[in-house]
Amino acid sequence: MSTIGERIRSIRKLHKYNQTEFAVIIGISQGTLSELELDKYKPSLDIVMALHDQFKTDLYWLVYGLDQVSDVTVSKGHGDSEVRLISEYRNLKPSDQDEIRDFIKLKIHRYHLK
Repeated sequence: MSTIGERIRSIRKLHKYNQTEFAVIIGISQGTLSELELDKYKPSLDIVMALHDQFKTDLYWLVYGLDQVSDVTVSKGHGDSEVRLISEYRNLKPSDQDEIRDFIKLKIHRYHLK
């Protein structure tokens, strides 16, 4: 399971920002961001809310490292990347979710025909 610092770093890297750019967006210094990513201390509520507001980050995932339904999914063997994928999927518009489901169906169809 990842730490909150690792999850903050993953948000930054997912959006392809360096520490300085990312820190400005969420309203902290680059040094503070560095310490957060290294888990030297926990983020304040203001930082958590800035991450949620700016990047549509799932709060439950950010704070606990799990999706809201992850108590069930983790027990069934789902890892952090799968839980993160579900969380990101839920933030998509319904039309984009449909597109993702169609893509998965296509991949499954191709896989089962081989």
